Amino acid sequence: MEKIINKIAEEIGVKNTQVENAVKLIDEGNTIPFIARYRKEVTGGLSDEQLRVLGERLNYLRNLETRKEEVIKSIEEQGKLTDEILQNIAIAQTLADVEDIYRPYKQKKKTRATVAKAKGLEPLANIIFEQKEVTPIREIAKQYINIDKLSEEDRKNKDKVVNNEDEAIQGALDIIAENISDNANYRKKIKKICYREGIISTKASKDEKSNYEMYYDYQETVSKIPSHRILAINRGEKEEFLKVKIEKNEEKILDIIQKDILKGETQFTEMLKDTILDSFKRLIEPSIDREIRSDLTEKAEEKAIIVFGKNAKQLLLGAPIKGKTVMGFDPAYRTGCKIAVIDETGKVLDIATVYPTEPQNDVEGAKKELIRLIQKDNVDMIAIGNGTASRESEMFVSDMIKDLDKQINYAIVSEAGASVYSASKLASEEYPDINVSIRGAISIARRLQDPLAELVKIDPKAIGVGQYQHDVNQKRLSESLTGVVEDAVNKVGVDVNTATPSLLSYVSGINSSIAKNIVKYRDENGKLKNRKQLMKVPKLGKVAFEQCAGFLRIIDGDNPLEVTAVHPESYEATEKLLEKLGFKKEDLTNKEKVISLRESLKSVNILDTAKELNIGEMTLKDIIDELSKPGRDPREEMPKPILRQDVLKFEDLKEGMILTGTVRNVIDFGAFVDIGVKYDGLVHISEISDKFIKNPSDVISVGDIVKVKVIKIDSERKKVGLSMKV
Repeated sequence: MEKIINKIAEEIGVKNTQVENAVKLIDEGNTIPFIARYRKEVTGGLSDEQLRVLGERLNYLRNLETRKEEVIKSIEEQGKLTDEILQNIAIAQTLADVEDIYRPYKQKKKTRATVAKAKGLEPLANIIFEQKEVTPIREIAKQYINIDKLSEEDRKNKDKVVNNEDEAIQGALDIIAENISDNANYRKKIKKICYREGIISTKASKDEKSNYEMYYDYQETVSKIPSHRILAINRGEKEEFLKVKIEKNEEKILDIIQKDILKGETQFTEMLKDTILDSFKRLIEPSIDREIRSDLTEKAEEKAIIVFGKNAKQLLLGAPIKGKTVMGFDPAYRTGCKIAVIDETGKVLDIATVYPTEPQNDVEGAKKELIRLIQKDNVDMIAIGNGTASRESEMFVSDMIKDLDKQINYAIVSEAGASVYSASKLASEEYPDINVSIRGAISIARRLQDPLAELVKIDPKAIGVGQYQHDVNQKRLSESLTGVVEDAVNKVGVDVNTATPSLLSYVSGINSSIAKNIVKYRDENGKLKNRKQLMKVPKLGKVAFEQCAGFLRIIDGDNPLEVTAVHPESYEATEKLLEKLGFKKEDLTNKEKVISLRESLKSVNILDTAKELNIGEMTLKDIIDELSKPGRDPREEMPKPILRQDVLKFEDLKEGMILTGTVRNVIDFGAFVDIGVKYDGLVHISEISDKFIKNPSDVISVGDIVKVKVIKIDSERKKVGLSMKV
């Protein structure tokens, strides 16, 4: 375990004690959000991102150690374990390295070599490989002809018969070829050459247009090919548009093996050279190509998952629009645009279907109905989904609001996953009496009001940010995104009296059945007045309470501290701090007192006060932050959605125009920015900053509001090139 802790500490650049303590907390069943927020003293302030990486590496390295033990046991049972094998297994860094060492001792399926061994040709293989015998090989091979020694029944079985000298020699060479292929040292050296000097080469496999035309005759070094190109090539190959090959220095590879095996010029030299070539072409190369492609894909997928996670987190933490009545507008053509009006609490006030788009084009009828609803329900803003017919719907809405006697803005909202949610069991439970098609409009409106609360209802993969998310390992993606959603939900905190079961289920320590029990308890007993009441919820015991309490908010409850992230275990210290400064917890409900308290908190000596209150310095800093802004929503510091009143058409764009846009997606090679036309513009990585940047996500995030310049317009393909070097 000490070795694992040292390795993880080195990889994430922290102290061994931090990793050791974090591992202990994880093993005790504490969740990542809880450890990151309430056990900072123990871990030295490791963030949720660091803790998730730590957890993943811990799992991998433990599996690696388990596999090493299994391999050692298996080789030992075969009576073939040596000090050298033990040493090689001990220093192996990856599961692939361990499997390479184990390869010669693995029970094989039927191969040419296993058949030859069954025929008793292994001694002949040893004679050829040792290259010492001076008797002509064909004379020696005669001793292995067994056709006359077998029973009539066995003679019918090709796998048992050696008919002549040629068959005996070929069988022996097959054994040598497999032994060469199983040599871990050769495989290690060949892989090194391929990673350093190998070239990924792609050719078209059919003569037709596709999204993969840039790869129809393409080459790039294995060491430099970026992850998005690996995933694109994989997809092109899967869809049978591309043939993919790893080109390598074959001469150099064969030379390495020959120098190790050949012992001067003998009668065996040429046959061994041919066997080395056969071993490489037939056994080693296909296997190593698969391993390298698999390794490149795994790393590319991991990067894509990280990018997806970052984008999803930013989207989830998008600034809410609070205290507004919103009209959700789900655009469509033939079936009509679905409308849902939602009040500031998320309650559905009205629903409707209008037909301002093709083929009905009932613009006047639609305008009349929407104006009626806006006036009746006192609508403050309109959220338009960005799917099919979005641009036509935006033009209609923009034109309609000019006829209103009050100012109303609209925002374009991503509707990714809305249709998935609409037809889900969860949506049926939430809106049993509302048609599936209308539920999408409700979701669109609620996404503007509170992106987090709405988006947690959707499978994170359907959120629609990232690249190649359907091509990557789905189990790994799902695990990663669940962690991202957990971190986002726990960062914001959840109002226990209004949260849906889907939102509550992401809170630290709460699973879906406890989440349902909380809602049921709330429905039967009324609003919770304090966090202690959570202990009365079925299945929510002491452990779950410790994990979840600090993340659940109780507005207008018995204890003003419970609108903050201060954990119940710190209530006593917090009240002593307030008393020391001349305040009491009830003052947190008074705006003027809070302003005065904020000033007093600035003068607190962290070191001395932490000792006095017998709490950690990091915990004290967190308490001070919470008391400075009781009940604050960290999302309020995020960029607000762009609210529009007029439409910008694609035809209006001109090179050199400066526009304001919202970053919709960040990928390896740049970012897509919504500038208010139907098609998002691409800011290539080279146009993000004057300085060199390795990853776009180091500079920009989903939801950022950015100024961009139009630098390229492709009218035919409806593509816009943008630059942030304004």
